[in-house]
Amino acid sequence: MARRIFSFANIATVTAFADTTGLTNNQYPGFIAGGSGTQQIKIHEISISGQAASSSSPTFMLWSRDSTVAVTPSSGAGVMDAVMDPATVALAAPPISGNQGTTTPQRSSSAHLMNCSLNAFGGVFFWRANKWDECPVILGNTQPNGESSLSAFTGGTPGPVGGHIIYEPL
Repeated sequence: MARRIFSFANIATVTAFADTTGLTNNQYPGFIAGGSGTQQIKIHEISISGQAASSSSPTFMLWSRDSTVAVTPSSGAGVMDAVMDPATVALAAPPISGNQGTTTPQRSSSAHLMNCSLNAFGGVFFWRANKWDECPVILGNTQPNGESSLSAFTGGTPGPVGGHIIYEPL
């Protein structure tokens, strides 16, 4: 399979959410879910860049499994998912991604996979797996393992961010 890139150009209103609270459309970078009940996805890289114009903006970001998955998913302006290699063959069940839904994801209170915090006033968070066994895995398309999201946690003063997530459906 070929790698894909989920990117978010600018999430101007990043909102801090408590665990198990429905995320608000367009106020978090996004989620990735399997395109079928058996699809496996490996997360290879997460990069977030702060875009606050002034003053310190501690932004506590979490990559977590979701206890409620998105229903009727879609993406807001500047949020997109694309194959990295244009010669990639279309998948029968492509992964699902976005930052909107008629039912929005809820971050699990017991499955935070990665702390991706940064200062949104020019700060950068960057993580890349060195080998396959270090990749967080999404399995299927139902909770508790079929969807993961990147969102701000309570506390701090979240600021605008942009970035990308590189992943590979298997």
